Amino acid sequence: MFAYSLHVPGRCYKPRKLIPSLLCKLDSYREACGDDDTSTVHISAHGRKANAAFWEAPLLLYLRVRMAIINFGSINIDHVYLVPHFVSPGETLSSTDYHSVLGGKGANQSIACALAGASVKHVGSVHANDSGYTHSIRAAGVDCTHIREQSAVPTGHAIIQVNEEGENAIVLYAGANHALDFTQIDAAINEASAGDWVLLQNETNAIGSVINTAFDKGLNIAFNPAPMTQEVSRLPLEKLSLLIVNEVEAMQLAQCDTVAAAEAELSKRYPNLKILLTLGKQGVRFMCADVKVQEPAFEVEALDTTAAGDTFIGYFLHSYISENTADSTINEQDLRAALRTACAAAAICVTRPGAAPSIPHAEEVNEFFQSHTE
Repeated sequence: MFAYSLHVPGRCYKPRKLIPSLLCKLDSYREACGDDDTSTVHISAHGRKANAAFWEAPLLLYLRVRMAIINFGSINIDHVYLVPHFVSPGETLSSTDYHSVLGGKGANQSIACALAGASVKHVGSVHANDSGYTHSIRAAGVDCTHIREQSAVPTGHAIIQVNEEGENAIVLYAGANHALDFTQIDAAINEASAGDWVLLQNETNAIGSVINTAFDKGLNIAFNPAPMTQEVSRLPLEKLSLLIVNEVEAMQLAQCDTVAAAEAELSKRYPNLKILLTLGKQGVRFMCADVKVQEPAFEVEALDTTAAGDTFIGYFLHSYISENTADSTINEQDLRAALRTACAAAAICVTRPGAAPSIPHAEEVNEFFQSHTE
């Protein structure tokens, strides 16, 4: 793993293992400071300081060979309505604002992973008329080779109410998100290498098939079973590497009335499974065997929480992989760093409207994190 910093006149820029941020920053200084042997722009790696151009090639090589995240995820068109309160049965309610943006837990998580610095491939489906909505996914740096454009099924979409407290209520239509076929699944997984991760949410079809195929390939599997359904408990969850749930999802999956009881039941049912439990304003808890680590959330004024969980997952998964805490041995210091980075990303996200557009870039997260930990 590279330990590095970027030195420019009067400043040392040192992101926390966010190599894409460093390379972007390097580009912004190159024109002003030059990039030849006499340049005042330098990168220090492993204590050795050299001209930026000396280190750029190995850093780019590292990006090409790092572990990939293959996300079998939903792509939605989000229709977002700002309302004074959630509509009640029989009530007609006027919204105070409306906008339509790219959404879907799958798309959001792919974008978050990519903006955090991960190598991401998205596997999904949209209607050909809506291909423009995937621009934000591509712009974030996600490989969209496995997104199928077809004309038989409408693109999935969501009707989202956002109240004055920033809370949301969502109605989903699956559409093309349930049009994944085995050809897509096999093609994406067959490209994977040892150490790669498969990421899943509960907004697409063939989840069991993806889990089984990825497991047989020896890949790591992270599953965020949202929205929770009865079918989730019948999936081969024992084959997962990481289960990501919020409080309500944990209680529903464990069929318990309290979070504490759900934790105990899930740990008993899946003793070897690493579980990430998001707790909203209370932060997040990571559990595995006898390891339990909790980190608090950052206090910010929430405007829209729609993509908060997806942003957290994307940033956590990237940091979790990068810090080498994905194996059987948990390094608590690295784990806490991954949790705090993800909490910082989610905190920025909730201060902005919308889903995918609210997900911050790695440099923003790094600056927020530093400003709140000094």
